[in-house]
Amino acid sequence: MTDDGVPAGYVGEAGYRRVLLKLGGEMFGGGSVGVDPDVVGTVARQLAEVVANGVEVAVVIGGGNFFRGAELQQRGMERARGDYMAMLGTTMNCLALQDFLEREHGIDTRVMTAISMGQVAEPYIPRRASRHLEKGRVVIFGAGTGMPYFSTDTAAAQRALEIGAEVVLLAKGVDGVYSADPKTTPGAELFDSITHREVLERGLKVADATAFSLCMDNHMRILVFNLLVEGNIARAASGAKIGTLVSTPG
Repeated sequence: MTDDGVPAGYVGEAGYRRVLLKLGGEMFGGGSVGVDPDVVGTVARQLAEVVANGVEVAVVIGGGNFFRGAELQQRGMERARGDYMAMLGTTMNCLALQDFLEREHGIDTRVMTAISMGQVAEPYIPRRASRHLEKGRVVIFGAGTGMPYFSTDTAAAQRALEIGAEVVLLAKGVDGVYSADPKTTPGAELFDSITHREVLERGLKVADATAFSLCMDNHMRILVFNLLVEGNIARAASGAKIGTLVSTPG
């Protein structure tokens, strides 16, 4: 057992061999517009620990610290154009994480984007992404699905299914899935586990409903956990009892 409660040598024991980590763009900005190097550095350090234990790691990052297509639409911008702007924002976050992983931790990293950006990233090709993961590289997926009107939550679900990930690690600013918003409802119940269908039927605001439906239909597990607790990425990948596990029986 390591100092922060992560089982040592956990791959093949309690944990997962291939995971997809979904990070919100707002976290990368530290609550403001742009990239907060301290936050990115913290995420990179935790990812380095996971990779060192032999877990294959793919990452999807949102772009909310730069743009949100739906919000830009409310201010009069054409929605599709706003979504494409947000896709560019996700790619800036991807490049920032790649820089920290390679420069500070020596981890070979590939950024793959759903829209062509040949000078800064590879095009997204599922089999190539899987090959990178097999070689121990971290793969960071940018530009969402490459299509407007789809969130990066949906991109995370779709990428996880295509690369054969065992779980989507959904990093949030709260401890897991609650019966109500814990920030406004002090007595809200934290679930240890819940089904995809229950999340959708209760209207719990965990992630995009399209993403949850896609995961439900394909039996993809989602672990919702608190990114703001140091070491939680490694704990989540280890199969430790944290957060809320969302699954569909059968």
